[in-house]
Amino acid sequence: MIIDLRNRILLFILPLNLTFVFTQDYSPKSSGEVVKYNYYSLSYNEYHEQANWVYYKLNNLMLLGTTKRTNNFRTDYNISSKSSSPNDYKGSGYDRGHLAPAGDMKINSRAMSESFLMSNISPQNPSFNRGGWKKLESLVRMWSRNRTSYVTTGGVLNSDSYRKIGKNKISVPTQFYKVVFIPSENKMIAFLMPNQKIENSLKNYVVSVDHIEEITGIDFHHKLEDELEGKLESISNIEKWDFNLVYN
Repeated sequence: MIIDLRNRILLFILPLNLTFVFTQDYSPKSSGEVVKYNYYSLSYNEYHEQANWVYYKLNNLMLLGTTKRTNNFRTDYNISSKSSSPNDYKGSGYDRGHLAPAGDMKINSRAMSESFLMSNISPQNPSFNRGGWKKLESLVRMWSRNRTSYVTTGGVLNSDSYRKIGKNKISVPTQFYKVVFIPSENKMIAFLMPNQKIENSLKNYVVSVDHIEEITGIDFHHKLEDELEGKLESISNIEKWDFNLVYN
């Protein structure tokens, strides 16, 4: 099932000059209910009560906005089965970790608010969420300055044996992934990180996109020409990426 909320919202919320359009669609293909918002889309996994993936476009327009963080975490009723609740996390010991970060949604109040829907949230170890994961999010923002990147991220949801939290029995992923594609530079990179305190360099967590596909069952960038997709997704070439940028 696919639910597209963009047009309905654009009619009365967004000024014309701020209308966001997926000029190119590199979204993944997987099981789950796909919901499209103005600035990101996701595939919701009802069994695990979180997204299989969240996908969005990142560029200067998104990054240089001035909208402040809202912290208005709330149930997403656009999910046909209804998403998890903020109360599921109370006393769990886990952070309500963003998949599409609030820091990437500064363009306007609608984008910021939608990033706090619980369908965009996954249980993260506090030291992971506020440490290594935060550093990776900041690095991706720096890579996206003055160019357009396409980001896909989520927890690895391939088991029935995960720890569960809350009344809605949200699975706690043991690993999280992030895939970044910059078409203008013809390069792609993927990260796979354990849901725990990160003490090593982010370079240590670079893997091929093929590896993420293998462990998640998600088909990333399936709309690319087959030869190019195969080439970009089969390698993990960190030499093309600057890891020395200052985190913001």
